[in-house]
Amino acid sequence: MRILITNDDGINAPGLHTLEKIAATLAGPDGEVWTVAPAFEQSGVGHCISYTHPTMISHFGPRRFAIEGSPADCVLAGIHHVLPQKPDLILSGVNRGNNSAENALYSGTLGAAMEGALQGVRSLALSQYFGPKNAEIADPFEASAIHLAPLITRLLDTAPWGGDDYQIFYNINVPPVPADGVKGAAATAQGYRGHGRFQVEPHKAPSGRQFIWVKGGAQHDPTAPGTDAAANLDGYISVTPMRADLTDADALTALKNTL
Repeated sequence: MRILITNDDGINAPGLHTLEKIAATLAGPDGEVWTVAPAFEQSGVGHCISYTHPTMISHFGPRRFAIEGSPADCVLAGIHHVLPQKPDLILSGVNRGNNSAENALYSGTLGAAMEGALQGVRSLALSQYFGPKNAEIADPFEASAIHLAPLITRLLDTAPWGGDDYQIFYNINVPPVPADGVKGAAATAQGYRGHGRFQVEPHKAPSGRQFIWVKGGAQHDPTAPGTDAAANLDGYISVTPMRADLTDADALTALKNTL
């Protein structure tokens, strides 16, 4: 199996090192793992692409490249420039922090998986939830390292991957617990924590100029039963099938009746 991996935390992020090991397990001794990751952190860029300016690519080592751009840029570069053939699988992550609920809409980790699906490649976004039970242990990515490879194998063998146009991709969030605290995996919908979650905090520089920091809301508020963050906070790996199609089918039906 030929696997392309990327992330939004940058090519030196510890979660990417965890993903390299996961991908090597999945690829097997005869497979290939190619890394094309952002040269620096790209958290929160979503599905952004560098459409209006050129993007530098650097060769870091065998099958390892850095892009001065977004995770979606990395997928495009990997498929259309770096790899000798189209990959069989794209893995994005392992993100430092959850991409459940509204976080999914901002996530560069998901942006890479979405681009992979648009390019017709089976793609998964992988994130490690952090909390008091795992943030300070020796390897906070331990649960991902142990549980994700077998789960991905099951999904590749049995999960739906179809789509005549907008292909399915999967958003996977590992709960904020050590590996032995993971209760299993659950199929979930995307949750909603509410109130937008993101805010801004203004600051004044010594020069008098105004700046703002964007900051997120509480990450441990539960979402509705059967949704991603609720499952994560209960100790389960959430597996959420997604598509890039943003159409609201129910509203479309009502609109047709109105128009």
